[in-house]
Amino acid sequence: MIVRTLEECRQSERRVVAENWESTRMLLKDDNMGFSFHITTIYKNTDTHIHYKNHLESVYCVSGRGEIETLADGKVYPIEPGTLYILDQNDEHQLRAYKDEDMVMACVFNPPLTGQEVHDKNGVYPLSE
Repeated sequence: MIVRTLEECRQSERRVVAENWESTRMLLKDDNMGFSFHITTIYKNTDTHIHYKNHLESVYCVSGRGEIETLADGKVYPIEPGTLYILDQNDEHQLRAYKDEDMVMACVFNPPLTGQEVHDKNGVYPLSE
């Protein structure tokens, strides 16, 4: 059994901070579960380009408000607490947090992340061996 708290993970190398977001990776590839689980904060008033070419992701909004735009068709979907969006086709997208509050998201990745990934210039996480 694996038991971890969000706070203990935040105080470790499992917390990764970037310009527009921070992510606490609570479950990673080396935990051998076949997926990774993260609590990610999207900073308020940010617009982040993301394109997971190597990963599928499900994202559940815990708090905050914003929107996601799929770049292939320009569709915009509101995000608020209780919203789940699934990037089941490696969807290239813009993720926007509104100006008044951060968005806190629970995220699941398949294949799992190793822990220190950040988006490259194209919004991609590399695929690990």
